[in-house]
Amino acid sequence: MREISMRFDGSNCDAALDGVLERARASVRPAAQAATQVVYQEVLLRVPASPKGHWFHGTSFKTTGQKYWFEPGSLRRAIYQAYSADNSTQDHATYHVSWNRKKAPYGHWVENGTSRAPAQPFLRPAYEASIDRALDAGRVKFSESYASLAKGGS
Repeated sequence: MREISMRFDGSNCDAALDGVLERARASVRPAAQAATQVVYQEVLLRVPASPKGHWFHGTSFKTTGQKYWFEPGSLRRAIYQAYSADNSTQDHATYHVSWNRKKAPYGHWVENGTSRAPAQPFLRPAYEASIDRALDAGRVKFSESYASLAKGGS
């Protein structure tokens, strides 16, 4: 019976793998932002805007009589994307796309409708229409970021 002997020196592997996890973690947030940007742009395309300004009053109107005037496009201008540090980790980046309730408190009723006005959803349809493109953009950005860091970029 013949015997075959093999040796493997893993020291080169250790050197090659140094920094892989750090580069991957550093690439997560840019990739998530790139994906979020695609969804954000789609939301901006889909958010309805009235051609004229309008009055808005909340449930306190009956007791306070307070109404607020909103210029056309105020809901579109209230759309934002933001990194959520509270919902993110070093391995997972979370971004939110929504509207600023102080700038457009009526956004919920536009998205979901009321007993008197039909819903004009724009967030969910924008997400559904753009998620595949967003994921692709995130993958591309992750690869670019990782490759740049591997070459010594910042």
